[in-house]
Amino acid sequence: MKVSVIIPVYNSAGSVAETLRSVLAQTFKDFEIIIVDDGCTDKSIEICQQFDDGRIQFVHQRNRGLAGARNTGIRHAQGEYLAFVDSDDLWLPEKLAKHVDHFERSSTVGVSFSRSSFIDDQGQPLGIYQMPKLTDITPEYLFCRNPISNGSSVVIRRDVLREIKFQENLYGEVEDFYFDDRFRQSEDIECWLRIALQTNWKIEGIAEALTLYRVNMGGLSANIIKQYESWEQILVKTQVYNPEFVEKWGNKARAYQLRYLARRATRQRSPKIAVSLLHQALKIHWRILLEEPRRTLISCGAAYLLWILPQSAYQWLEKLMMQITGTSQKRRIQHEQVKSAE
Repeated sequence: MKVSVIIPVYNSAGSVAETLRSVLAQTFKDFEIIIVDDGCTDKSIEICQQFDDGRIQFVHQRNRGLAGARNTGIRHAQGEYLAFVDSDDLWLPEKLAKHVDHFERSSTVGVSFSRSSFIDDQGQPLGIYQMPKLTDITPEYLFCRNPISNGSSVVIRRDVLREIKFQENLYGEVEDFYFDDRFRQSEDIECWLRIALQTNWKIEGIAEALTLYRVNMGGLSANIIKQYESWEQILVKTQVYNPEFVEKWGNKARAYQLRYLARRATRQRSPKIAVSLLHQALKIHWRILLEEPRRTLISCGAAYLLWILPQSAYQWLEKLMMQITGTSQKRRIQHEQVKSAE
């Protein structure tokens, strides 16, 4: 078995069928699908069981959260490579083929990720992309900017997971863990950072946007604060095994995380929270203005304009900026694809 695809499922009846269809449509065929029923109380699993494909297997458990469901999937996986897709995201048909080729061409790469295209709640493209750095990813860069961006974009060698495995008794017996079940948010970046700090494997990206990442344009502002508190726990954990790293890069990483959350607050139409987060970011590490001036100024401008402009005017301006940004990003992706193929 070449690839194990792990799909954590928790009450996603409205989207899981489309997710599963996108995995089954892969041009690369040597894979198994492990659907982890993380204590669903809706019809998600019944929907998945309607798919007649021998590569699909089901694992049922009481709710453990996203990290816990992924860990259960890893324990059951047989593949040389492990891929993760959340039950509301989608893959393009060539995704697995591109990642397997990436690994086979680059023996030192342990984590392969793709860029992502944003879609809305109805699965319609928003016309913009996640455009992270793809190579030369250092632990400090990963911690500040998380180029992997989302868990549905990543494929990992099994050997990498073996190296970061740890054992805990969280549910009444000792089990192997890879993601940390104690994190109900920020579990991705905690795992990627451990890989970067504790192994010699490279983390590299593919230029194409092979993942369709669903954006929740709503949500509660309180979730942003909870996400930041959860992210802070990464610093606490990392401090234990690498205090020098946290001492050197902790405040810089805080500033970048606060800026990211400010952008989320802006999308959620919470200008006061967005401005407050940006002020905190600049107070903690003002050099963010020099390191990434364009992105920082755009974040500040969006938050302040949301505060002072009428809603209709802001929506018009936001739509225009998204169109300009999306066109530029698409052109860059196409250029990099051509360059990598040469």
